[in-house]
Amino acid sequence: MADTAIFDVDGTLVDTNYQHALAWFRAFRQHDVTLPLWRLHRAIGMGGDKLVAAVAGAEVERTLGDEVRTAWEREFDTMVGEIRPFEGVRDLLGEVKDRGFRLVLASSGKAKHVEHFLDLFGGRDLADAWTTSEDAQESKPAPDLVQVAMEKVTGAHGVMVGDSTWDAIAAGRAGLPAVAVRTGGFSEQELREAGAVAVHDSLVDLREHLDGTPLGRVG
Repeated sequence: MADTAIFDVDGTLVDTNYQHALAWFRAFRQHDVTLPLWRLHRAIGMGGDKLVAAVAGAEVERTLGDEVRTAWEREFDTMVGEIRPFEGVRDLLGEVKDRGFRLVLASSGKAKHVEHFLDLFGGRDLADAWTTSEDAQESKPAPDLVQVAMEKVTGAHGVMVGDSTWDAIAAGRAGLPAVAVRTGGFSEQELREAGAVAVHDSLVDLREHLDGTPLGRVG
């Protein structure tokens, strides 16, 4: 039985995945690399330190990786003001807390972005802890961030809630079950094949069916 709920932030609690994909598209284009947006979208949720090589190859990472990541940050910064939290985020997190779980909001995003997103739905008041890219050596799909999230609240048994295949894979590598929501644009089949034990269409849907997930009852 779990005692800790770890929620991904980008794409799970706030609607960012398509802004991320477009920012990466524009960043690559600045360096004359054109990639299809669908391919970029499928990589969202993976850390930026891994994404460039994953979508464009090792040579692009070697020659342009840092420049592309810098350009991505500039492009994403221009869209941050458009981003909004998903419907039902506070109700869901409040319900999880009321059931007795420790709550960690786990992001591998830059601190300035994470802090802004938490302010959109009052996440600082709800969470026992949160993470940023500064907290883990390796980003998802490595398990580092999930492990750090557990350590921040001295959790014994955790559940990961995320929107991407990379969340589910990272949770599995850390030995945690993953519950997925389709808010990031990934299909139920993709999420289940990545290891999700339950998939819900939205945060509202997840809250209505918490009893059927590992978040039904605290250990």
